[in-house]
Amino acid sequence: MQLRLQDFATVVAGAAAAVQGASRALVDLSVGSVLRAVLEANASLALWLQWLIVQVHSMTRAATSEGADLDTWMGDFALARLPAVAASGQVRFARFATTDSASVPVGTLVRTADAAQGFVVSADAGHPAWVAAPPGYAMGAGVGSVLVPVVAEAAGAAGNVLAGRISLIADALAGVDTVANENPLLGGLDAESDAALRLRFRDYLASRSRATPVAVGHAVASLRQGLRHSIAEGIGTGAFVVTVDDGSGAPSADLLEAAAAAIEAVRPVGTSFAVQPPVAHLADVAMTVVTAADAVHVDVAAAAQAAVTAHIAGLGIGDALAWSRLAQLAYGASAAVVNVTGVLLNGGTADLSPGAAGVARPGSIVVS
Repeated sequence: MQLRLQDFATVVAGAAAAVQGASRALVDLSVGSVLRAVLEANASLALWLQWLIVQVHSMTRAATSEGADLDTWMGDFALARLPAVAASGQVRFARFATTDSASVPVGTLVRTADAAQGFVVSADAGHPAWVAAPPGYAMGAGVGSVLVPVVAEAAGAAGNVLAGRISLIADALAGVDTVANENPLLGGLDAESDAALRLRFRDYLASRSRATPVAVGHAVASLRQGLRHSIAEGIGTGAFVVTVDDGSGAPSADLLEAAAAAIEAVRPVGTSFAVQPPVAHLADVAMTVVTAADAVHVDVAAAAQAAVTAHIAGLGIGDALAWSRLAQLAYGASAAVVNVTGVLLNGGTADLSPGAAGVARPGSIVVS
């Protein structure tokens, strides 16, 4: 229902017309008159009531509800907002003396150089240096470093950091001297936005009682934020393959199993399917930027590096990475970039095409 809203002058004019139409004598509606003051006071009250009606109207529609009101609205359909996702990646712990053995326990806290963002060492039982009791990663005698997985202490996009930003060991760690992240830590996402939740609700309605690609896609997208997928049909008789990626290029076995279970609930009768990870193609980028005389070159280069990394990390399954796009990203990162030279993508100038089931992911991004 479309509300026809009125402003203060319109309400007063309407009230004055009603009074004059009902009166058999002349009435004084000049500015400052008693009757004019009464009408204006009632108009102010009418505007307040109109505002309350607008507020109620906005909270009862998904298209206009926001925040907690939208969550309540979606709750009636058993649909919940997807929570924030923590960034993850790997850091390298190293030491100067390797005479004795040392270990990095699970739960060890490391931070960025400004101590603003924290990351916690996570468990990976398949890691070559894994030790079950106590859980952690061992560095035997003669071993100078170990690369271990970490996850952001707080979920959200703020946990995404560039390579080389982590350098502080926040916990006491005997026999270990330094920590650094050789590659960016990515995958952090804030909680699902109102716009994204409304869009997913549209797919939710479109997928009810339908065994369609939309239903399959919605089943995957509802597992968590940041998931990408592609569906390949016609793989044999009544078969299809779903490629799923969480932004890393190497989703976990648990995630793939969860995706398979979700698809099983909506797949067409008489069909079979498979769920697979994408084939990750690392994009190693090198370029040189020339900056304005009054700019801080290191900061401008870091901004260009961040722009290139974010673009590659945001590519979906099957999306090609254009070589010519890299220079454009550097120019767009800062107005202080006056020239970009020596742009190389995997050592050449060809585009990176990962294929229908492949995905491009940031490798070594060097902006000098």
